[in-house]
Amino acid sequence: MKLVIFGNNYQDTNLTAIMQLLDQLRLRGVTITLERDFGQYLQDHTATPLGLPTVQCGQQVDADVALSLGGDGTFLTTVMWVVEQGVPIMGINMGHLGYLAAYSIDEAPQAIDDLLAGNYAIEHRAMLRAQCDGVDIEHPLALNDVAILRQDTSSMIEMETTLQGRPLTTYKGDGLVVCTPTGSTAYNLSAGGPILEPTTRCMVLSPISPHSLTMRPLVVPDQAVITIVTHTRADSYRLSLDGEGITCPAGSRVTIERAPIDVKVIQRTGHNFAQTLRHKLHWGS
Repeated sequence: MKLVIFGNNYQDTNLTAIMQLLDQLRLRGVTITLERDFGQYLQDHTATPLGLPTVQCGQQVDADVALSLGGDGTFLTTVMWVVEQGVPIMGINMGHLGYLAAYSIDEAPQAIDDLLAGNYAIEHRAMLRAQCDGVDIEHPLALNDVAILRQDTSSMIEMETTLQGRPLTTYKGDGLVVCTPTGSTAYNLSAGGPILEPTTRCMVLSPISPHSLTMRPLVVPDQAVITIVTHTRADSYRLSLDGEGITCPAGSRVTIERAPIDVKVIQRTGHNFAQTLRHKLHWGS
């Protein structure tokens, strides 16, 4: 089996566990490639040469599975790098919540066993694609959400929104979140939106601090095309894709729709969404 491993550079408390994980993978005959910056970070913090090949962000990866070592941010970055190549992603959580990861770092040996035995399931998770007129977006895909946010002003912004080419409403407030079912537990949840089962075929529009209390979160089919023209007293506003911000000129139009590709997320065999809610979000505690 071939693995490409991504991680962040804030692993000081997890270095021993990471090196043990790499040793176990090599002992079991797994071919390992490290993302270049992560590999350099590990090499800088160990006295023993790693002797592992690296791949630069954006390059083609030769791997059966991508392993994400970190929190949800690391997982989302891994998605950005490998989703277009169709590589399944397994998450091992080293952060706080780790909502997207199937295993914790303490469960790394079990993760290796399950991976090599083929004892896992693959969930196909929908993504969003965003375009903004006149703006080149280097990475236009998002697994969690696309958000329109105010910038350089304390005044509310107005987001003239259409659904399938027909006027929906003009949202007035601090912004608007459009999320996938996977992203329903992220920014959408903070904005008061509903939690969705990750494989349902829909999207949610959730206004952020709306000026009118009648502006509530809206669930729409995932084949819908959403367009948003944002008006603001500033010269620009912020377009965020999974937390990566892009500056867009005031009055420009953003188009959001389901992406033509899905993310392949590795889950434990027998995994179910209710278990995730209880374990990760502490439902019933």
